[in-house]
Amino acid sequence: MAFAMITTAVEQTPTIDEPVYVGTAVVYLEQHSLRYNPEHPPLGKLIIASGVAFAGVRLDPAFAGDQTQLGRQVLYESGNDPGRLMLLARLPVIVLTLLFGLVVFAFATDLTGPVGGSAALALYAFSPDLIAQGSLATLDVPAAGFLLTSVWLLWRARRRPVRYLPLAGLALGAAVATKMSTLTAVPVLLLLVVLSVWYARHDRFLRRLGLGAAAAAGVALIAIAVVWASYLAVDPGLRWTTPPGLPALHGLRSLAGRLPLPAPYRDGMRVQFGFEDQVWGGFLFGRQYLGSLWYYLPAALLVKTPLGMVALWPAGAVAMVAVPRLRPAAPYVLVPAGVLLAAAMTGSRDLGVRYAIFVPMFLAVAAAGVVALRRRWIPVAAAALVVFAAVSSLRTFPYYLPYSNEAFGGPAQTHLRLHDSNVDWGQDLGRLADRLRQRYPGEPTWLVYKGSGLPSYYGINAADPLTVPPDQVHGLLAVSDSAIAKADDHLASLITGSTPIDEVGHSITIYHRP
Repeated sequence: MAFAMITTAVEQTPTIDEPVYVGTAVVYLEQHSLRYNPEHPPLGKLIIASGVAFAGVRLDPAFAGDQTQLGRQVLYESGNDPGRLMLLARLPVIVLTLLFGLVVFAFATDLTGPVGGSAALALYAFSPDLIAQGSLATLDVPAAGFLLTSVWLLWRARRRPVRYLPLAGLALGAAVATKMSTLTAVPVLLLLVVLSVWYARHDRFLRRLGLGAAAAAGVALIAIAVVWASYLAVDPGLRWTTPPGLPALHGLRSLAGRLPLPAPYRDGMRVQFGFEDQVWGGFLFGRQYLGSLWYYLPAALLVKTPLGMVALWPAGAVAMVAVPRLRPAAPYVLVPAGVLLAAAMTGSRDLGVRYAIFVPMFLAVAAAGVVALRRRWIPVAAAALVVFAAVSSLRTFPYYLPYSNEAFGGPAQTHLRLHDSNVDWGQDLGRLADRLRQRYPGEPTWLVYKGSGLPSYYGINAADPLTVPPDQVHGLLAVSDSAIAKADDHLASLITGSTPIDEVGHSITIYHRP
């Protein structure tokens, strides 16, 4: 997994979200300001900053653009080396992703022994989605991994609550200080605190309940302290001005304004509410649509999960409920994952399985439960499915972002069914530059690129075909597959009159127009 992620991190150019996080991390280091990217708490970007700190980044103190302009300024316009900078920004997330794999192993081993732990670790380590997202300087894997760590520590607190409950609070706080979407899991985890204390104590009913409630309050206070500490680590003075135009809070949303969290966190939640109130475009199984589909994430997970995992995940979940010795773990493993998935399915942005990246983490642990089933053929079948999943993952190397399983045609066919971060997140601009130099030197080139990279930096001298009539576009036409999925009439007419001749990274298609 380490080899796959580092290779991916070296070969891929910046994806759409990464420059914003890297630019914000630079501002944290140099200016100790919270003004950029308030829609996400600071901890994930501080983790990224731990790598960026070694890059010798230069940023003009007078820069005053928005966060998108900030990312471009840091990567391409300040004399920095984008490749080296992105690798250093991605390395801390890679390290965290590997450490979370050890949490999966430890959790599954606690439940089922070393055989189940090894199976869970294999499913985690070969997950194409975890490799893809874990090799990027983004926030999804760190947030999900901190949540999983907190749940594992709560499970261990059933035997040693004094030792593990404070650690669980720290991990929960780290999750909430990385992404606001993890707030959905907080009530579930606090109930698990009560459950763990209930199991650990043998007092009378009311005393056990009271101790559990007090422990839950303590864990919540520790988590809140971690969130405050993450903001104060950036700016000890907590200087903050509420951005203009934030949506008002009504109904249940008004509770966000009363949370005992820093003002920039609460305002960041309002920014997120504004995003949720927008109408976004989606693409699923070849159909372009406006709005969101409640079944988008389960459908996308079905496409992008190796078939061996598709079989082992539900089998493990059933085993966790059916086997008496595993049943106490079901609320810890299955309930948080189910609540998080249900919440993510109600979101307005159908942009990728990264919004459900916790699923392959939690269900890798659940899948270990298969080894507890008492059938002679089950260990052989489980081993075969793990190997099948591993082979499927190895076959997609090094193109993990556009992975889809064999039932849906593999990574070369993903763009026919999904878009955005499921297949084409702007990661292959550097590979496109290499392909044009090697196979099509001197050819006139037109480019429709969906991403944050700067084509000219990589030596791509291409014009925008959307700014001229179609009859003026001749030569090579390179188009990001996400743009093809949501093509307007102009781009559709260009594609219709062109012949596909090549593809790059399963995310960019090259056409020839006579």
